[in-house]
Amino acid sequence: MKLSTLQQTLASLDVRPSKRLGQNFLHDQNLAAWIVSQLELEPADTLVEIGPGLGALTESAINQCRAAILIEKDKRLADYLRTHCASDNVEVVNDDAVDFDTRLLFERAPVKVLGNLPYCITSPILFKFAAEPSPVSRMVFTIQREFAERLTAQPSTKDYGALTVILHRRWRAKYLRTLPPTVFLPQPGVDSAVISLVPRAPDELPECDGAVFERLVKAGFSQRRKQLRKLLPPFDWPAFAARCGLPETARAEELSPLQWIELANIVQPCDGAAAAQNVHGERFDVVDGRDRVVGNATRHEVHTGRLLHRAVHIFVFNRAGDLFLQKRSRWKDAHPSKWDSSAAGHVDSGREYDETAVRELREELGVEANVTLLAAIPASGRTGHEFVRLYKAGSEGPFVLARSEIECGAFFPVPIIRRWIQNRPQDFATGFVECFQRAYG
Repeated sequence: MKLSTLQQTLASLDVRPSKRLGQNFLHDQNLAAWIVSQLELEPADTLVEIGPGLGALTESAINQCRAAILIEKDKRLADYLRTHCASDNVEVVNDDAVDFDTRLLFERAPVKVLGNLPYCITSPILFKFAAEPSPVSRMVFTIQREFAERLTAQPSTKDYGALTVILHRRWRAKYLRTLPPTVFLPQPGVDSAVISLVPRAPDELPECDGAVFERLVKAGFSQRRKQLRKLLPPFDWPAFAARCGLPETARAEELSPLQWIELANIVQPCDGAAAAQNVHGERFDVVDGRDRVVGNATRHEVHTGRLLHRAVHIFVFNRAGDLFLQKRSRWKDAHPSKWDSSAAGHVDSGREYDETAVRELREELGVEANVTLLAAIPASGRTGHEFVRLYKAGSEGPFVLARSEIECGAFFPVPIIRRWIQNRPQDFATGFVECFQRAYG
């Protein structure tokens, strides 16, 4: 949208750019097209645009993707977009992006996010859409240049801080371009910058306990001028520093994200690959078609021989009625990286269903809770040849996830899960789908 057209449109809508809403409208058409191109939209993508305003970026984007969700806080502009961008595949949401429920996006994956973000709320919006778990495969944002430099900073620089390290564990951030104030109406008082964020591949960096990682990083950067060894929990700091080639007097900004991960794994070891190998010798009862014990075998023998055996699934609900789902570790021998029941596991040889359900809650989520039987599900190919007892329990969390078993987890409303299964059944372990359908039809 040219500057003259932009001014005329704002005047016709009786809209004066709001400083409170951080409204600065891009009026360079070529620049708008370039920004959209950095999102690398594909026909199967769902676009989420934050603060589309008068649609400077929207017009270049909506014809390149399957569907678009436009989140606009200003009601006058939202109403304009509903007319100007009217289409069956475009949804305009008149809401603050900070309050938008990102759980709605899992059923719409793959999702890419675009936005000219108000400077005052850049951080909460960024971390809302980047928070684990996230269905987003790429983000391109126009933000204040100073903040962009912090997000993309390198170790041992003044802009490198806790925010940088925490983001870089799961995302690759790239500074794409500086934008002068003159390409906006009204002109902001500082330069802007375009950045891209892409999720790291699962094996790009070593795994670690994310909560421990963030706690250490925040502690390390809490007093930047202080030596790191004086801010962290007691452990063999000299040995760690020597292994990483760091001076014993190192400060937080001298450690790369990889070294922070190594540090987290010293404080709280997390080796999913090793844990996955250690379970192959577990023994399970083998049962007949009526769930009667006829022998026992190792996990490996049971799975490779498709022998009938027993398992439990537990659905954990919070007070709002949302169901907690876990995303299975990529090291799991069955359904790696798929979404699954809140907790689930095999019944060990000589054990019973009820006690196993209580144990799995404790071991996988760190929860002590009463369980109630919901259903007994017969063995089939979809359950992995397991007779399953499905239980329910109540808890608000927070949970202590068994990182060797679980990548991450979150509470989801049941209607969202139902639509998600309908739209993307490939995202789930088949045993969970069987349990969910048994519970909800």
